[in-house]
Amino acid sequence: MGKTLPGDFFDRPTLLVAREMLGKYLVRKYRSKTISLMITEVEAYDGPLDRASHASHGRTPRTKIMFGPAGRFYVYFTYGMHWLVNVVTGPEDYPAAVLIRAGKYYDIKRREWVLVNGPARLTKLLKITGAQNGKIAGKKTGLWFEDRGEKVKKSGIATDKRIGVDYAGPVWKNKLYRFTLTTFKKCDRK
Repeated sequence: MGKTLPGDFFDRPTLLVAREMLGKYLVRKYRSKTISLMITEVEAYDGPLDRASHASHGRTPRTKIMFGPAGRFYVYFTYGMHWLVNVVTGPEDYPAAVLIRAGKYYDIKRREWVLVNGPARLTKLLKITGAQNGKIAGKKTGLWFEDRGEKVKKSGIATDKRIGVDYAGPVWKNKLYRFTLTTFKKCDRK
């Protein structure tokens, strides 16, 4: 349907990648079904100094994926019940990733867009688990990103503080590293 995003799309500064992921699609092929979600909300975790990032404590068995090449999935289990999906960004050995917080899909039967709000709901819908951790975003792995031509203007993006990172201290918890798509063109016409 769209153009698969190449690995070098993610091998750029994290905040730029996070903004440009809005309006792109996260696509999951699971068994014989393909599910596509337009990405509408993301959070950036940028480097070893970012106190909200898992990688702020260095390379561990859990975070080693964040230190690897861009375009790989960093999937982790939280609160003992939810999987969350991130994509690694930037150069190797610079631990950074973008958490995918929300998306929407077009329900043909209802003839409307359905919002999947929350990173745990998103992974549940797309059947994402720890099995995708460390995998390259691509059709071969059954989970990839596509550009379908939606045009997102800067004025169509809201920025805000990240959610649930009070532990990071006053500087890092207040960084405007959450990006939400507020308007876009093309798909709204359906």
